[in-house]
Amino acid sequence: MTRCLVVDDDAEIRASLQDYLQKFGVTVSAAADGREMRRLMAAQVFDVVVLDLMLPDENGLSLCQWIQQHHASVPVIMLTAHGDPISRVLGLEMGADDYLAKPFEPRELVARIHAIRRRAKRGESDAQTRREFRFEGWSFDRLLRQLVSPQQVVVPLSSAEYRMLTALVERPGRVLSREQLIELTRAPGVEVNDRSVDLTISRLRQKLGDSPKEPRLIRTMRGEGYLFDAQVQS
Repeated sequence: MTRCLVVDDDAEIRASLQDYLQKFGVTVSAAADGREMRRLMAAQVFDVVVLDLMLPDENGLSLCQWIQQHHASVPVIMLTAHGDPISRVLGLEMGADDYLAKPFEPRELVARIHAIRRRAKRGESDAQTRREFRFEGWSFDRLLRQLVSPQQVVVPLSSAEYRMLTALVERPGRVLSREQLIELTRAPGVEVNDRSVDLTISRLRQKLGDSPKEPRLIRTMRGEGYLFDAQVQS
């Protein structure tokens, strides 16, 4: 099931897209403005955002840029009443993955969502099949569940730390809320909550030599979550 966030100040468009997209295996959450969009993206994981260019509180281009900074792996389809090439180019330059001018056929939006999801799944599959990740002199072997320091010392990881580090290195530069980390690190029979996320992050920081007062690798984004701030190679 594809999870879609529709951001549009037109209540009729939000309602019609919610009704229509669910017929094609797409669950839809809706936001009328940028503030509600940010709240929903902090609380849930989405596979795609359908974002209107013109919103009452904030320009869709700046919101697209915010998504790129904080949820870089979430693709954006930009909706606009402006069909001119300048608006389309600006949207794509700001990080939009696709562009659809209003009025549009809902079936075309479905096709574009599914096309974006196919591309994203290929990328996710590539990331998940990577065995080794390297960052800041560290190496992390997912198959062996082994973390090796820049001094070539093997650092043991608990199962919770392994799942957390995997979630982080697969999404570098992206702010992940506690709710998202709970979903990404959940294991059968294991209860995960905000407190356990914070404790696992704290233990990972210790093992990575990250300062508890001024962490460099796993940064706390106040009111938003955590960000893995490193260039990751595989």
